[in-house]
Amino acid sequence: MPTDTHIWWTLLCAVSALNLLAWLASAHRLHRRHAGQPQQAWAFNRWQLLLSAGYVLGCAYRSALPVFDVQRLVLVDSWASSVIVGRSVATVAELCFAAQWALLLRGTAQAVGSRPALWVSRAVLPLIAVAEVCSWHAVLTTANLGHVLEESLWGSCAALLVLSLALVWPHCQARLRPLLATCAALGVAYVAYMFLVDVPMYWARWLADEARGQPYLSLAQGMADASARWVVSHRWDDWKSEVVCMTLYFSTAVWLSIALVHAPPPARRAA
Repeated sequence: MPTDTHIWWTLLCAVSALNLLAWLASAHRLHRRHAGQPQQAWAFNRWQLLLSAGYVLGCAYRSALPVFDVQRLVLVDSWASSVIVGRSVATVAELCFAAQWALLLRGTAQAVGSRPALWVSRAVLPLIAVAEVCSWHAVLTTANLGHVLEESLWGSCAALLVLSLALVWPHCQARLRPLLATCAALGVAYVAYMFLVDVPMYWARWLADEARGQPYLSLAQGMADASARWVVSHRWDDWKSEVVCMTLYFSTAVWLSIALVHAPPPARRAA
């Protein structure tokens, strides 16, 4: 394996190992303080912990067995690296992550009595579920237009979350404000990245495929192909376009997921 590829893969695996330890430490801390918590607060933190487990484990799996979906590229020659397995793991993990945000926003919206924020909290999971369908369509057919729609939905959902956090921020309890402000700032950066970098990248790939008459697979063909075909490549040139996206996805996004475990349960502000 070339040095650049090996260093990047080693970094992903090391970060994922630390993330697993961080989640275990979070679980230990949460259970230690459970005795002094009201039942509703414990239920909120427990759900955040369980949903975070789905995301942390999913990202750790995909860090150890990276997959470049449409191109069917893998680093490890194993069926466990196949696109069908990797995308299935990603789907569960991403729905868990989206559910964490929906849970936080719903609790905060209910605490401050914000109906618009509550509507957004109810829309988050359906929007991300549609994004996952678009992702699966792109992965199976190899048509990048599905990824354009998928990333546009993720970016739009993040924008709605940022607006909702800004809406509830002045009215929420003081101890929750630093977390919401940090999430909103990171959300703005994420939305900018999605619509200035990620969506245009997939759009350009789709236009290039269209220009050269790229044949696409049917869903049935794609299912068979994604299950049985993977191309082992250790070439840095094959992976470098995904390095930034994957690295941030398997590090910063996971840290946010773990941070949500420690979020103060939303409660009405004292008069």
